[in-house]
Amino acid sequence: MADKTRASEISWLLAELCAEMGCCLPETAREELARTPPLDVDAFTEAVFAAEGLDARLDKQLRRDVRDNVDRRIGGWLRADQ
Repeated sequence: MADKTRASEISWLLAELCAEMGCCLPETAREELARTPPLDVDAFTEAVFAAEGLDARLDKQLRRDVRDNVDRRIGGWLRADQ
């Protein structure tokens, strides 16, 4: 379970992904990712694509951009938790 600070960081990240890249997840998916985030940057990126109903393999540039944002915003503490 993510603590409140981390859940807030995830919420900000998901808002950025929506505003900047058009990856606007349903509320239930946003809440789930904030409550129980995947354990690494790649898994989190894949979870965003899955929740959006997209196949990350079909748009490699978008996947790279989303992954870069995930890494920049929360990658440090995801790696620290491993």
